[in-house]
Amino acid sequence: MNTTRLIELILYIVPAAITGLVAYYFFKMHTDNEEGRRRYVIHKEAQKTALPLRLQAYERLILFLERINPAKLLVRISPQSSNKHDYEEYIIGQIEQEFEHNLTQQIYISAECWDIITTAKNATIQTIRKTNMSERVDTANKLREVMLTDLFDKQSPSSVAIAYLKNEVSGLWTD
Repeated sequence: MNTTRLIELILYIVPAAITGLVAYYFFKMHTDNEEGRRRYVIHKEAQKTALPLRLQAYERLILFLERINPAKLLVRISPQSSNKHDYEEYIIGQIEQEFEHNLTQQIYISAECWDIITTAKNATIQTIRKTNMSERVDTANKLREVMLTDLFDKQSPSSVAIAYLKNEVSGLWTD
């Protein structure tokens, strides 16, 4: 009689356990789905708020890159004296000031994009310093002239960075 009772007990427990496992599986699947849906809704709402801020950051950074483009920078900032070293330091100071003014924009863009912007800034400064050390340069006006002439042969670091930013902004529409 005990074995009959044990078999009877197993026949009740096995279907109940299977039903419990199936119910647990469906409940877990449902709660995971709901959590994913809530995350998606929150992400979409946050994106509505963040997208204008990100676009504004890209605009400001492109403006920064345009302002430090040597072709525009040297035309906008004329030398105050004929001392080439004073002019070099003044131009570099203007670039650094523009950069510091836009430092906070890095939170809205990718790290790779920020690296490209800082590389463009540093390459521009390096170009100014390198040109100033050239034997062809003896005055501030000659520094401007040589740099502008050299730009005809190659693309400025700012132009390369702007192209990258434009590409990254176009990627915002596919996210």
